[in-house]
Amino acid sequence: MTTNDSPGAADRLELLIFSDDANVRREVIEGIGRRPAKGMPFVTWFEAATAEGVRLAMKDRAEAGQKPFDALVLDAEVKKYGGMGLAHELFTEMDRRPPVLLLTARPQDDWLAAWSKVEAVVPRPLEPLALQEGIVAALRARRGSVVAAG
Repeated sequence: MTTNDSPGAADRLELLIFSDDANVRREVIEGIGRRPAKGMPFVTWFEAATAEGVRLAMKDRAEAGQKPFDALVLDAEVKKYGGMGLAHELFTEMDRRPPVLLLTARPQDDWLAAWSKVEAVVPRPLEPLALQEGIVAALRARRGSVVAAG
């Protein structure tokens, strides 16, 4: 699913949110808002409810000659195959994985996020400001560094 908020698609951030919970996906989309920070482009959202959906979305973009997503927001609390394992898998299997913002259950999970090689972490409860700061940190972080947000 794609959500567009304004014209000028070439100047947009294309972000993918992965969670098996539609409420979490909506909370993230609404929390980050139309643009994550002043001066940043507007966001186009893509949604995936399964890890396989994330893999297929990324593969489809590559096969269509489209640029990769600007960032991924992955829910570590997905029951079947969560965001932590998926982030680690993509890090080890891709030449250049998009930056990742990982949604965790609690701040104490930051060490697991480091194993996943994500760029930023936001613990629950998900707060709009923490989500905005987290996605900006992910977009600006060095590859493989972890920044706690929120």
